[in-house]
Amino acid sequence: MTTPLHGLLEQDPVVATAGAGMFAEALREQAVVVSEADWRPPPEESVEALGRVLADRRRAEANTLALQRMTAAGADLVDVRPAREALGLERGTFLHAGPPIEWERASGPLRGALVGAVLLEGLADTSEEAEQQLAAGVHALEPCHHRDAVGPMAGVVSPSMWVYELRDEVHDHTSWCSLNEGLGKVLRYGAYGPGVIERLHWMNTVLGPLLQEAVRARGPVDIKAVIAQMLQMGDEGHNRNRAGSLMLLRELLPTLITADGSSADIAEAVRFSGANEHFFLNLGMPACKLSTMAAEGIPGSTVVTTMARNGTDFGIRTAGTGDRWFTGPANTPEGLFLGSYGPDDANPDIGDSAITETAGIGGFAMAAAPAIVKFVGGDVPFALQATQTMYEITVGEHTAYQVPILEFRGTPTGIDVAAVVRTGILPQINTGMAGRVAGTGQVGAGLVNPPAECFTAALEALAEQPEA
Repeated sequence: MTTPLHGLLEQDPVVATAGAGMFAEALREQAVVVSEADWRPPPEESVEALGRVLADRRRAEANTLALQRMTAAGADLVDVRPAREALGLERGTFLHAGPPIEWERASGPLRGALVGAVLLEGLADTSEEAEQQLAAGVHALEPCHHRDAVGPMAGVVSPSMWVYELRDEVHDHTSWCSLNEGLGKVLRYGAYGPGVIERLHWMNTVLGPLLQEAVRARGPVDIKAVIAQMLQMGDEGHNRNRAGSLMLLRELLPTLITADGSSADIAEAVRFSGANEHFFLNLGMPACKLSTMAAEGIPGSTVVTTMARNGTDFGIRTAGTGDRWFTGPANTPEGLFLGSYGPDDANPDIGDSAITETAGIGGFAMAAAPAIVKFVGGDVPFALQATQTMYEITVGEHTAYQVPILEFRGTPTGIDVAAVVRTGILPQINTGMAGRVAGTGQVGAGLVNPPAECFTAALEALAEQPEA
C-alpha cells in the first residue's frame, strides 16, 4: 500500500535542519527555504548524567509541582524597614549579590559598592581606609540569597539601608530588597563618591521612613498583580519597568502625600520615585524570589531556583539540590553603552536581578516589551524569538504573567537544567552593565547568557542523588 504525498512535490519544499549549519547553508545557496533549529548535542561528558536524570521517575511530577508552587506564590509589599531590623543584619556585616565570594576575588563594581557601604555605616573615614578594612577581613561578606533577600547589580546591603519586605502568604515566605537609587553613578553599580553617599543617607533618613508610613497606612500592595499588568503595558520586568514604577506610585501616592513629613521632603520623595523608571525593579525582584523560593526543596526536581552573579562568578541553585551553588565564570554582556564607554569598560555580569528570568519574566518576557531592544540592543524580531526559544528549556507557562503578542500565552517559567544541557540553549538575560573599575558606575545595558558549566555541574549533582 502506498501513502499519498498530498501534493508535496507540487510546491516548493521547506526543509527543517538541526545541528551543524553547513547543511542549511548549502540548501539556502540552492534557494531552498530552511527552518533551522537552534540545537546542538549535549556535551559528551554530560551524556551519562543526562540519561540518569531523564530516567528519574520523580522528575516529571517533581517539576510539575515546582511549576505549580512558583505560579501560585503570592507577593505582597507589607512593610519597609531598616535591614538591621528586617534581616537581623549586624554592624560590620554586608550582603552582596551572587554566590559567595571573598574580597580577593571580588570585581571592581562589587569592591566599589562595599567601600561605599563601609563609608555609609561610618566604619571608615576614607575610601582607602574602607578598602584596607575589607582586604584585612575586618567585615563579614554574605550573599543576599543566604538571607532570602536579593540585591540588584553589586547588591550590597548594609545594616542602615532600608529594604522592602514582601510576603508570600501561600507558602509562608518573606523576601527583601533594598530601595532603588536610580541610574548612573550609584552604589549598586560600584560608585561611592560623596554624592552617592549623600543620596543614600537621604534614602535612610527621609525616603525609607516616608515609604514605611505610606505602606503601613495603605496596607499590602499586590506586587504580583502589578507585574501581570506591566507585562500587558510594554514592560518585561528587568530592564524595562516604566509602567510598573508608575503603577506602584499610583498605589502609594495617596498615603505618601499625607505622611508625617515636611512638604519639601514629601515632594522630593515623590519626585525621586516618579522620575526613576527602575523604581519598581527592587519590588519585582523579591516578588520573583518568593516565586522561586516556593519551588525549593523538591527531591528529583531539575528546576532552577536561583540565578545570580557577583561580577566574577555566575551561580545557580536547583529545587532538587537545596542550597548548593553551581558556578562558572560570569560572561560580559553585549549591548549598548552610555556616552563614550565601550566594551573594554564593562565588567562581567553582576547582580541578583537574574531572579526575574528565573521566575519567568525579564529576558524570558522580551516579547512583551519589544521597546527593550532600544535599551539593551538587538531588534524586535530578536525580542520575539528570545521568548519563544525559552519555552524550549522551561517546564511550563506562568498562569498570571502573559505575553499579549503571543496570544496571551503565559511566559516560559521554570528553567529545566536537563533541558538546558540537552538542547544547548542557555537562558536569555537582560542586564545593566557596571564599569569594570571601582567607582565608575553604570556604563551601559545589554544581553548575556550564563556559562554552560553551571548547568552541567548541577546536572551531575542531580544525577548522583538516589531515588527515594
